[in-house]
Amino acid sequence: MDSGDDIRSPEGGFNEFPRRLPENCVEYLLFVIDSKLEARNLLSELENVRKAAIQLCDSVAKDYIWQRDSFQLRIERDQDLVYLHGTTDYGDSIEDEWLIVYLLRELTKSFPTLWVRIFDDDGEFLLVEAANVLPKWLSPEIDANRSWIHDGNLHLLPLAASSGAKRPLSLVEAVGYIKSNPNTLVHSAFIEAEAFYRLEKYPGQIADSIHRSLVTIPRKLAYILHEKPSTIAPAIEAFYLRDPISIKPLKSPSTDIHFPPKDLVTVSIKFTKTLFAQLKSQRFSPPPIWNAIFEAAEKGTSGADDTPKKLARLEMGMKVTSGFEMLATNADAKDNRLAREFAMLLEDVEEDGIQALPTDKDIETWEDVHKDDNESWLDINFEDFEDELQGNHGSRNRQKGEFGDSSAQADLKKIVSRFEAFLNDESAGIEGAELEDMDEDDDDISDEEDSDDEDKEVSFDEEQFSRMMREMMGLPAVEPTGSEKIPDVSMPVTTQDTTVEEDDDDAIRQLSTQMEAELKEHGALKLDPEPEKAKAIEARDGVGSKGKAKADGEQKAGSGEESSEDEVDVDYNLAKNLLESFKSQAGMAGPAGNILGMMGLQLPRDEDEDEEEDDD
Repeated sequence: MDSGDDIRSPEGGFNEFPRRLPENCVEYLLFVIDSKLEARNLLSELENVRKAAIQLCDSVAKDYIWQRDSFQLRIERDQDLVYLHGTTDYGDSIEDEWLIVYLLRELTKSFPTLWVRIFDDDGEFLLVEAANVLPKWLSPEIDANRSWIHDGNLHLLPLAASSGAKRPLSLVEAVGYIKSNPNTLVHSAFIEAEAFYRLEKYPGQIADSIHRSLVTIPRKLAYILHEKPSTIAPAIEAFYLRDPISIKPLKSPSTDIHFPPKDLVTVSIKFTKTLFAQLKSQRFSPPPIWNAIFEAAEKGTSGADDTPKKLARLEMGMKVTSGFEMLATNADAKDNRLAREFAMLLEDVEEDGIQALPTDKDIETWEDVHKDDNESWLDINFEDFEDELQGNHGSRNRQKGEFGDSSAQADLKKIVSRFEAFLNDESAGIEGAELEDMDEDDDDISDEEDSDDEDKEVSFDEEQFSRMMREMMGLPAVEPTGSEKIPDVSMPVTTQDTTVEEDDDDAIRQLSTQMEAELKEHGALKLDPEPEKAKAIEARDGVGSKGKAKADGEQKAGSGEESSEDEVDVDYNLAKNLLESFKSQAGMAGPAGNILGMMGLQLPRDEDEDEEEDDD
C-alpha cells in the first residue's frame, strides 16, 4: 500500500488526523436545512436561532451553576457548511451534558427547519442510551453523523445515506442526505424513549441539582459570592485539583492573602450537588492561619448542642475560602470566563475597601441567606442499596422511596430491569449479547457457521471413549451392564450421520490397534515380566529364592487368600525408563521426579557412580 495516499491529499497538502474531543466535553452542531431558504438569508436565520437559544438558556437555567463551561453557540463555516457550533466542558457533572440536550431539544420545537447533532468524547451517546433497541445494522463503527434531533424527535439516517454500504457518514454527506431525503429518515418511538429517558426529569431536575449550605467565611468572600454565585465552580475546582504550588501561599506566613480568616460571617452558599460532594469529600488540614480560629471555636462552644454543626460550617467555610485563595493566585490568566470575572470583581472590592462590604443588616436581606438543605442524599446505606437491587423495597423496616432521591431510584430500577431482561432473553445465543455486523468479514462468518455445524454434529460418548482408551493402553475392557451397555458398533447404520460417525470410530480403532501393536513390540505393554527380568529384579532388590519364599509365606499368613501367583506385576521397561529419566535429571527438578513425588515416592540421588569415578 502506498503510504502517500494516506498522508497527502490530492492537492499535495497533508490530510488532517481524525479530530477527537477532549475528555468530558460535549459538542453540538445546529443546522438550518430548508430548500426554500436562500443562501443570503441563512446567516440571519442562524443568528435568530442563536439568540433564541441564549434566551432559552437564561430563562430555563438562570440559576444553574455550570461545572466548567456554560452553554454557548457561535457561527462557524466548514467545508461549504454554515452552522452554529458549541463545545462545553462539563467536567465531573454529567447533568451539564443532559441539560444541554434538553435545551437543544426544546429549541428544535420552536424552529421547524432546525436540525441538531450532538455527541461527546464517547461518540453518539444518545445511541448508547438506546443501545438495546437499536436496529442490528446500526453498529458503533458506522453510527457517526447518523443521529439528529429535529422538531423534538430523534431521527436516524438509514443505510441508504451511505448508498447501502456499512460505513460511517461524513458531516457533508449527512447534511446532503437530509436536504434531499428528509422523509426517509428513521424515527422510532422506542429508540427515542430510551435515548431521551434522562430528559423526563427536566426542567425540574435543574432546581433539584442545586444544594444550599450554611458556611462560615470572610465577609469579603460572602459579598463576592452574593454578587456572582457561579464563581463557586472554578474555586472548588481549584481546591479539588490543588497542587503543592497552589497551596504554598496558604502555608507561608509572610504572604499577603486575599481572604484572611477575619470578620467571619455565616451565610448560605449555593452549590450544585456535584460541587458540594467534591468539597465535602475532601480531607484538608486547616492552613496555619486558620488554626487559632478552630481552637477558639472549639473552646467557645464546648458543651453546646450545636457545636458539631458550627464546626462543620467552619470547616466547609475554610475549604471554600482556601479554594478562592488558590483561584485568586492566577485567576486572570485562566482560560475560564468565570475565573476572569472573579478576578475583576475581587480587584474592584479591594480597591473600594471595607466601605464596599455589606453589613450584617444587609446580609439579612439577602435571599435564602439562612437556608441549609438536608445532606442525606450524600449518605449511601449499602444494605438499602442491596435491597433495591434485589427489589426488596419493604425490607429492613424501610419505607419505599427512602433510598436516595427519585431520580436515583428510577435510574437504578431501569438498570435492574434491563439486566433482568438480558438474562431472561431466550433468543440470546451461548455468547449472550449478539455481535452481528460488527468487525466481521465473510471468512469469519463462514468459519463461525462451520463451527456451529460441527458443534451440532459432535456428541461425546464417555463410555465408548473410556473403552477405546483402555484398549489402546492394553488394559482389559470393562463390559457395561444393563442399560449402560454400549451398543454394538457393527449394528446396521440407517442414516448418513451415523455412517460418518461409524467411519470415524473405525479409523480411530485402527489407529489405536496400530499403536498397541507397536508398543507391544517394544515391550511397553507387557504386564508379566519375563523370568530373566524377574530374576534380575529379585537380585537387584537383594531378595533370593529363600527370601522370596519367606515373603510369600508372610503374605499368605497375613491374608489367608493370596498365593504366590498373585504377586504385583512390574513392568520392567517402564521402571527402567522412569529410573533412567530420574537419573538424567542429575538431582534437579524434572518430569520423572515430579511424577514420582505426586505418587508419594522420593528417590535418593544416584551418587554412587559419581563417587566411584572420583575415587578412581
